[in-house]
Amino acid sequence: MEFIDYYKILGIDKKASEDDIKKAYRKLARKLHPDINPNDKDAHKKFQQVNEANEVLSDPEKRKKYDQYGKDWQHADQFEQQRRSQRSSHQGGGQDFYGNGGGDFSSFFDSMFGGGSSRSRQTKFRGQDYNAELKINLTDAMETHQQTLTVNGKNIRITIPAGIENGQVIKLKGHGAPGVNGGPAGDLFITFVIPQHPTFRRSGNDLFTTTTIDLYTALLGGETTIDTLTGKVKMKVNPETQHGTKIRLKGKGFPVYKKEGETGDLYVTYDVKLPVNLTEEQKALFTQLSQLK
Repeated sequence: MEFIDYYKILGIDKKASEDDIKKAYRKLARKLHPDINPNDKDAHKKFQQVNEANEVLSDPEKRKKYDQYGKDWQHADQFEQQRRSQRSSHQGGGQDFYGNGGGDFSSFFDSMFGGGSSRSRQTKFRGQDYNAELKINLTDAMETHQQTLTVNGKNIRITIPAGIENGQVIKLKGHGAPGVNGGPAGDLFITFVIPQHPTFRRSGNDLFTTTTIDLYTALLGGETTIDTLTGKVKMKVNPETQHGTKIRLKGKGFPVYKKEGETGDLYVTYDVKLPVNLTEEQKALFTQLSQLK
């Protein structure tokens, strides 16, 4: 596996603090984000590398292993286990745990990955997991559809089930880094990012929105047209409807994830708009109305 210098990718020193790492990651993520560079494959690849570097270096335990083991940091626990086993088997024999009197750290790795015994050469390790973000809008998440994303220069076409939520993570088995010595490949974890919609707010499988009606419709009743994510719907407005009244449109919300035919509800809040720029005649009529109390 080719060594990737995570510090170099983020443009920071090995002594960088957690705050330094966070600042460097945010700066590069904004610059290389696929939304800003939609047709730049090189930027996409660098964006994935920046995410990978941040995932490792922002975690103190992972960073410690990376600093000690480099590209093989994910196998640190296995290395330590084998070192302890070898140390135990050589106790009292005048040899160190590398099997000789003067072995070094690199020779130990050679024994793990092909430079030692045939038993060591056969040791298989699982590949590294990859992490990626995929941004879709709310209307896209309403329906099952396919999209292609690029991870480490490789195009992967996936089917996104209707009802996917913001921040939800799905796993694609075997789409991570290749394994070591014939070990299984790692997995790809995709985090979905669904920005807020200008009109609708989502909460679970329900949607919330506000629609404006005029004072006369609110007082006398009538009809109004309400926007939904699947089209317009005509609704009856009851007489004397108060400002802030909330109504429910059953089944007009969001589809339930992986439950075909199940849908949440849409809640509509009425915003009663008061008339402005009244004529003298209108003012007189409102004055008469107020005196009828």
